[in-house]
Amino acid sequence: MMNEPSFLPANCGWIEVICGGMFSGKTEELIRRARRAQIAGQRVVVVKPPIDKRYDDLMVVSHNLNKLPSLSAETADQIVLLTGNAEVVCIDEAQFFDNRLVDVANTLANDGKRVLIAGLDMDYMGRPFEPMPQLLAIAEYVTKLHAICAESGAVAHYSQRIVSSDDRILVGESDAYEPRARHCFRPPVDTRKGRPMPTQNNQTPNTTSS
Repeated sequence: MMNEPSFLPANCGWIEVICGGMFSGKTEELIRRARRAQIAGQRVVVVKPPIDKRYDDLMVVSHNLNKLPSLSAETADQIVLLTGNAEVVCIDEAQFFDNRLVDVANTLANDGKRVLIAGLDMDYMGRPFEPMPQLLAIAEYVTKLHAICAESGAVAHYSQRIVSSDDRILVGESDAYEPRARHCFRPPVDTRKGRPMPTQNNQTPNTTSS
């Protein structure tokens, strides 16, 4: 696996997908790669869906509170209009975009852009979260990240919902989800919370609000 390919000729685009469950560091990795591209003097544009306002309306922000300025796109097709002059296009929370994102990603890559996409690959039921499965299929490079299970301390692949809701899309943080290993994953909702998720300052987070 090569996370950041550099051997391709100039003006040759490709797609990189960063996937995994909640709290696995997907946005953190997206920011890291975007910053390295900026250091290299490349034109970088970061895009996110408007539904993601957990930390900031105008920034992409990781759980560690690293951040980059971003643009908001209501639909996947708007991303093409927002990133016309970019050499590197970064798309966060891809699971919240419509299925047109697959064609959009191909269009951007075919135009010679490096396309970085981060998103959840499974929903709270453990089902593939469209359009991520299709993006994984067309990507040249895939990175799958894992968190640590809040219950067992094992490698966590699933996002356990811990509040009552039947909505497939429920934007939340440690107030609504925990990372869980396969043997600790109990969908759709498990109100038996594991160990609190540590914050950047090793303080117990507020579990009543996002």
